[in-house]
Amino acid sequence: MAALFSRIKGMLFLLFLPCFCSAQPAPPLLRFSNFLDPSNMVYLRWDHDERELMTFELQVRTTGWVAFGFSPHGELPGSDIVIGGVFPNGSIYFSVS
Repeated sequence: MAALFSRIKGMLFLLFLPCFCSAQPAPPLLRFSNFLDPSNMVYLRWDHDERELMTFELQVRTTGWVAFGFSPHGELPGSDIVIGGVFPNGSIYFSVS
């Protein structure tokens, strides 16, 4: 019984090993979040650090592209817009204007 437990414990370690050895950084902890639409298809997460650097994560159910704008008054004139999406071949584009 002890030998079986030892083998199972070793297998569990091997299963969890890729999680600890991943070269990808952990996603940032974003303290604030909100759905931006009544159908809950656009979900925004954000946070800021002590240097006032803002981090955003936008999750959208879409058919291939999304645009997101920042404006001091909630209007299109004078706003900063981010556009991103996926081409039919799977490559990703991202643009700031």
